[in-house]
Amino acid sequence: MNYPNIERLIEIIDILRSENGCSWDREQTHASLRRNMLEEAYEAVDAIDDNDFKHLKEELGDVLLQVVLHSQIAKEENKFNIEDVAKGISDKLVHRHPHVFGNVKVNSTSEILDNWEKLKKEEKPHRTSIMDGISKAQSALMSAQKISKKAVKVGFEWPNEESLYDCVFSEIKEFKEAKSIEDKEEELGDILFAIVNLARWNKIDAEQALLRANKKFVNRFRIMESSSNKELEHLTLEEWDSLWKKAKRETKK
Repeated sequence: MNYPNIERLIEIIDILRSENGCSWDREQTHASLRRNMLEEAYEAVDAIDDNDFKHLKEELGDVLLQVVLHSQIAKEENKFNIEDVAKGISDKLVHRHPHVFGNVKVNSTSEILDNWEKLKKEEKPHRTSIMDGISKAQSALMSAQKISKKAVKVGFEWPNEESLYDCVFSEIKEFKEAKSIEDKEEELGDILFAIVNLARWNKIDAEQALLRANKKFVNRFRIMESSSNKELEHLTLEEWDSLWKKAKRETKK
């Protein structure tokens, strides 16, 4: 099976990074491209959420560009190349799927995930804490979810959902009682972390829930903007409330 367009992309990046290529491309480093990697990944996720396959194809191309660019820079530094990247992930996938490429028998997806975690642990013996391996670059909300799941895996869990509600209300009470901005910031963090655990308990992805809430708010605010016959800055509290209720009705339709 041949993939001429992937080979063409690798060749194009090689040319762009060469002496006769593009000065901007030549100036790029792993660090300078860091933000691009994050932005392209999020734009691909946006396309998935919108079920927009034309957009998704384009954004996956942008993500692939980042992979090839980083691999080319590493090749120039004699660290690794795109072939090493492909070999590494291929070997990892084969090793972590012994029920497909080996003789391991499984009866459920939960057994597959258990085997995955065991094999992952064997591959990374340098990790001594259950909290090792959490990305420092991902959003705080995603990190909180990962931390919570890791703690639960070794038995650090609330006895029931009601105790989680008690925890949330307790953290809110402590926030209300906090005096300094530093204490309020700390207590607000505790509230958010408790909410993340409440989401996990109910098998809800907190990151996706907040993204949906953000999108819903933006949509409703746009409706308020288009519905108002006055400048938004001059609206009264009652007018804001009326517009908000109208926007809620519109979005619920």
